Amino acid sequence: MGRPPHSSGRPCHARGHQTGFTAGVAASAPQPQRRGGRPRWPGPRRPSGGAVVTGPALDQILRGPSGLGTAGLYPGRPAAQAAGTGAAAPKAGDPVPGLYHHPVPEPDAERVAEVGRRIKLWALEEVQLYPPEWEDQFDGFALGRYMVACHPDAPGIEHLMIATRLMAAENALDDCYCEDHGGSPVGLGGRLLMAHTALDPLHTVQEYHPEWEQSLHADAPRRAYRSAMEYFTRAATPSQADRYRHDMARLHLGYLAEAAWSETDHVPEVWEYLAMRQFNNFRPCPTITDTVGGYELPADLHALPAMQRVIALASNATTIVNDLYSYTKELAAPGRHLNLPVVIAERERTTDREAYLKAVEVHNELMHAFEAEAAALAANWPAPPVVRFLRGVAAWVDGNHHWHQTNTYRYTLPDFW
Repeated sequence: MGRPPHSSGRPCHARGHQTGFTAGVAASAPQPQRRGGRPRWPGPRRPSGGAVVTGPALDQILRGPSGLGTAGLYPGRPAAQAAGTGAAAPKAGDPVPGLYHHPVPEPDAERVAEVGRRIKLWALEEVQLYPPEWEDQFDGFALGRYMVACHPDAPGIEHLMIATRLMAAENALDDCYCEDHGGSPVGLGGRLLMAHTALDPLHTVQEYHPEWEQSLHADAPRRAYRSAMEYFTRAATPSQADRYRHDMARLHLGYLAEAAWSETDHVPEVWEYLAMRQFNNFRPCPTITDTVGGYELPADLHALPAMQRVIALASNATTIVNDLYSYTKELAAPGRHLNLPVVIAERERTTDREAYLKAVEVHNELMHAFEAEAAALAANWPAPPVVRFLRGVAAWVDGNHHWHQTNTYRYTLPDFW
C-alpha cells in the first residue's frame, strides 16, 4: 500500500485492556444490553438538530478525557495545523506546505529502538525477508518509528510487533510483486492469489494440501505473510482476523486495477484513480488498531455504515499523504508511476505545480470529512469501544503523516513554493 521501496516471543493479548479514554468514557456511556445471552449495544443517540460535531467538540472527542488526574491516560491529540504556504521552499523534514495535519510528539525512543531491533531479527532469522544488499533500505524504512508513532496506546512491545510484522510483510509483497524489486503487472493476479492464501488458508483435499503448504515458503512475501498472520491470529479474535483478511483482499484488488492500467498504458480519470486508491491504500493498518491496543471493536459496530465511511475516509486521506510525499521519488524512478498529482496534471491539463497543489486540497477535504464523520459517529454511538477505536484511527492518521514528513531518507518535496 503506497509505494515505499522494500522494507523488508508470542504476542500477549490483554483482552479487554482499558487505557486512556476507555476508562474516561465508561462511566457515562451506555452499557451493553444482553439479548439471547449476547451483548448488544443500544442504538445511536440522535444529536439535537442533527448537528455535526466539529471544532472544540471534535478535539474533545478525539483527544480523550481531561481534568485532574487524566493527563497520563492517553496521548493528547494536538491541534491541527496547515503548514504555511509562503514563498520559501520547505526544508528537509518539513510538512507539505498547506497540508492539514496534526503534529505528534516524537515517538518514544526506547520503544522505537526495541521494535526496530525485533523486526530486523524477525525479517532476517524467521522469514529471510531481504538479501544483504537491501539492508540499508530496510533500515531506512524505519519501521519501529513508524509503528510506535501510529499506535500510541499499544500496551507494550508485543502489541506493537503485531502491526510491525504485518506492515513489513505488506511492503515486501508490494515491492517484490508490484514495484521495483522484481515486480511486474504481468501475471500479478496469480502471484497475489497464492500469497493471499497465506492469510486466508486453503481448505482442500489431503492429496494436494502439502504442496500448498510448501508453497508458503517459496518467496519472501509469502514467508512474511504466513509468519506475520500467525502472530496476528494468536492475538486477534476471529472477527478481527476475518476483518483483516477482507481488507487485504481489498488491497490486492487495488493492486490489480493499477497493474491493469499499467499493462494498457491507461491514465485513469481523477475519480477513477481515487476509486482505485480506496482499495490500494493503507486501510489494513488502521483497521487493526483495536488488536494492537489490546481490545476489540465488536463486529456489529465495525460493520456500521457510518464506521465504514470513517475508516474509508481516513484510509483515503493517509494514502494521498503517501502520493504527496513520494511524488519526487516516483518521478525519478523508471517508467510512469501513477499518483494523484500526475493524474490531475494529465487529465485536467494543468501544470505539475497546479496539480500538486490541487492534490493537497483533495487531501485536506478528505481529512475534514473524516474528522467530522468521526465526531458525529462518536456522538451518536458513545459506546466505549466505538470512541476508543475512533481515537485509535485518528492516532494512526497522525502517526502516518509524521512518519512520511520526517523520513528524509526516503522522501523529499518538490520545489513548488
